[in-house]
Amino acid sequence: MIKVGVVGGTGYTGVELLRLLAQHPKVELVTVTSRGEAGIAVADMFPSLRGRVSVNFTDPVEAPLGGCDVVFFATPNGVAMKQASAILKAGTKVIDLAADFRIADVALWEKWYGMPHASPELLSEAVYGLPEVNRTAIRNARLVANPGCYPTATQLGLLPLLEAGCVDVGGLIADVKSGVSGAGRKTETHILFSEASDNFKAYGVAGHRHLPEIRQELSRAAGKSVGLTFVPHLTPMIRGIHATLYARIEKEEDFQALFERRYAGEPFVDVMPANSHPETRSVRSANICRIAVHRPQNGDTLVILSIIDNLVKGAAGQAVQNMNIMFELPESTGLTQLPILP
Repeated sequence: MIKVGVVGGTGYTGVELLRLLAQHPKVELVTVTSRGEAGIAVADMFPSLRGRVSVNFTDPVEAPLGGCDVVFFATPNGVAMKQASAILKAGTKVIDLAADFRIADVALWEKWYGMPHASPELLSEAVYGLPEVNRTAIRNARLVANPGCYPTATQLGLLPLLEAGCVDVGGLIADVKSGVSGAGRKTETHILFSEASDNFKAYGVAGHRHLPEIRQELSRAAGKSVGLTFVPHLTPMIRGIHATLYARIEKEEDFQALFERRYAGEPFVDVMPANSHPETRSVRSANICRIAVHRPQNGDTLVILSIIDNLVKGAAGQAVQNMNIMFELPESTGLTQLPILP
């Protein structure tokens, strides 16, 4: 059994991670930390876990993280970078679901996240945890930076085109919509029911902190710097990300076949039949990305639709997928849940 610790188990990503770990046949959940909830039974805070999770929240200072095989950080940005070094020195692997280790350039990270980086020496070691790209490196990693939700949907939708060199990489557009749970489990006016319900809005148009992460990874795929306009939107739903991606064609391909070849054998990417329109509810609570390829009016612009659940393939599910790879388990272990309808 894999002995697992979870740092920060009280947010939406944290409880989703606990839900998946509680169903994993090879996991022993050793400790779940929370300063504010220390001593309270996890299942008392989250009754959905009754009968499946029996541990209490533990203060991080007292938690036996060094005795775990792997520790997940489901914490705000800036937490994992302060604790990861000591945990790694104890021989424990780390998977960070926040952004602390996603961006290789320290100055760029500090610019977008507004704080000094506490462990810049670990950035060169951290492996970006998108399995469809970095599976081999993840298998040998001690420290995995789990990708963001917007970056996951955007990259999976654009990667085949950039790898094949068949589109203009200087003019990519990502028009991406997210459910309210992407903002986290916190009290802020803009995500209150009366504010978010029956409403739809763009935000971060001038620059969102996921932009440098997406650009970094797309540039690696393309082998050169990419130009990307990324506009996120908040939609009045709880879960889901819908990425509508635009790329101008520079070289003719059978684009449907290109995507099918690229993701053949990938357990968690589903390339839909030509001209499909996948819906966010088709992936709800499942670790799956559904992709559809469109070429409107047979013109010079491709429109790629990429759909994920922001809390699963966009966060906790992908983290468990990375753990499976790191511990040489079948990649789909504990992740075979079907989407929920309605």
